[in-house]
Amino acid sequence: MIKVFETSGKNLIELDTDFTGGINLQNKWIHMENPTDLEIELIARLSGVDEDLIKAALDEDERSRIEVEDDVSLVLFDVPVIEEEEEYYSYNTIPLGVITTKVTIMTICLKPNSVIRNFINSRVKNFSTAERNRFLYQLLYTTHVKYLQYLRQIDRSYQRIQIELHQSTKNKELIQLLDLENSLVYFSTSLRGNNLVIERLARQVGATETEYNNEIIDNAIIESRQALDMCNIYRDVLSGTMDAYASIISNNLNITMRLLTIISVIMAVPTIFASLWGMNTGVPFQGKWWGFWVVVAISAIASIVAFVLLRRNERLRFDRKNATKPMIKKKYKPKNKKK
Repeated sequence: MIKVFETSGKNLIELDTDFTGGINLQNKWIHMENPTDLEIELIARLSGVDEDLIKAALDEDERSRIEVEDDVSLVLFDVPVIEEEEEYYSYNTIPLGVITTKVTIMTICLKPNSVIRNFINSRVKNFSTAERNRFLYQLLYTTHVKYLQYLRQIDRSYQRIQIELHQSTKNKELIQLLDLENSLVYFSTSLRGNNLVIERLARQVGATETEYNNEIIDNAIIESRQALDMCNIYRDVLSGTMDAYASIISNNLNITMRLLTIISVIMAVPTIFASLWGMNTGVPFQGKWWGFWVVVAISAIASIVAFVLLRRNERLRFDRKNATKPMIKKKYKPKNKKK
């Protein structure tokens, strides 16, 4: 899909994309979203830009970087996107390529994203397609502001899931936590690459740009660093939470298995006596009407003894565990003398 825009005063106008009669690309913004090979070839022929530069942003694994060839420059960085699941949202990043020439600026991406929508819907102040460098800096700034917004959404989702997990540990909530942790890993990796791109861009153009443009790029650097710090903090907290819940699940499993083992041992005792008195040979109390109750009593007594021994063993283990803890000496407080 190809869209062409031009600013007229404070208004952004979408132009006709029928290129059969040619088009003047002076001070235009060309936006390509998941373009086909024919669309890439058409734009490359009209703008004189190499097709490889346009296709660079269409690789999801492409790293953030800056390329300059003659009068054409490519700035590639990652933007955050929301992916809708069945019952919740997850987050990912995709590359966004910005190609600037002497006459026009182009943006290329694989999916629709909120960063580009902000510019199309005229939500960015002092935006002009004629100010190509300013447009690039505003794209970088808006991108990292969006990172911060999504990180706050991730934090709110984490708080909500944690409350649900305190009530009952379910696989659904744990899977959501895992998706959030993966999202933070994607964000962290992308933000590190974006930071390098912004800092290099600031070093290259800082002395030749206007004060307003330098302010935008400085704000972009601040926002990107803040987003990276927040992302690292949230990722560490979420990783610790996942480890804690894994330990809790393992501990609950151990408690359940210990209880089932105790029940199995206690139930095995009467089974032994029933097996002994069930043999087809002569056994004590055979033929006596009270023989059955004697066997039942012996089985019950043996089961109670086994239960007491197991409980005593558990109590001894608990006492040994407490005995290994360091004792805290209480400060001596002299008693008040009675007058």
